[in-house]
Amino acid sequence: MKDDILQPDLSHLSEGAQHEHWMREAIAEAYKAEALGEVPIGAVIVQHNRIIGRGYNLRETTLDSTAHAEMVAIRQASEAIGAWRLLDCSLYVTLEPCPMCAGAIVQSRVPRVIYGTADPKAGCAGTLMNLLQEPRFNHRTEVVADILQLECSTMLTQFFRRLRKK
Repeated sequence: MKDDILQPDLSHLSEGAQHEHWMREAIAEAYKAEALGEVPIGAVIVQHNRIIGRGYNLRETTLDSTAHAEMVAIRQASEAIGAWRLLDCSLYVTLEPCPMCAGAIVQSRVPRVIYGTADPKAGCAGTLMNLLQEPRFNHRTEVVADILQLECSTMLTQFFRRLRKK
């Protein structure tokens, strides 16, 4: 669901502080996934200082392998603005996008992705490969990495540690 209320004016904050503000929103989404027993990954899409899409991992809940946080947020944002091109948007996600999500980001023309922590097993924003900036594609995305990295990685580490104990 889109947020109809404008977020506080962040223009006085540094770019890094603005990134941290929106990443905290993505982290809040990740906690929603965790509450359902899902891997805690969250995403928000911001356009003109307003969240237009939110998502969190729902693969187990929906039995849908495409229900990654980014995919859910992209669908919601597209619906909110009535367009598949997410121009003038930034996607904040707690974990580096996988190949599927990176492809969807490129296809939806998101100009900027900001992620929390790298994914050594599936990261396609620079870790294993960089599909977001592949020069052979017709669209490339700016990538900002490691925003609130410790908080994002700790959330995932603790989740999997608890899962292994069960």
